[in-house]
Amino acid sequence: MIRLWRARPVLTTAFLLACVATLFFAVRLVVQAVYWQTHQDEPVRPWMTVGYIARSWDLNGREIDALAGLPLPEVKGHPQPLIEIARDRGVPVEEVIADVESAIATLRAGQTEPRE
Repeated sequence: MIRLWRARPVLTTAFLLACVATLFFAVRLVVQAVYWQTHQDEPVRPWMTVGYIARSWDLNGREIDALAGLPLPEVKGHPQPLIEIARDRGVPVEEVIADVESAIATLRAGQTEPRE
């Protein structure tokens, strides 16, 4: 390896950087796959955003927003957790959670096969 480094330092450096990048993205892919495999159909909690809920339940977040009457992430410039939405509306977070759970049930009832 030292001989190769001395003969072609730029090519060797590029190869090592490509190996490091490949390893980084491979580890990231495995970690995310394991995480979402173990977090399917999570119970809705106040700290969750609609995007997280949609990912956990394998649904479209925009459809959940529409059915539950929730604001889109663009309203504040960032995804809002359910507790923040409830606070902005001046209602208990349990009411927002009930709306989201109702939207999930409606979407699941109309869904015949998982999204891709």
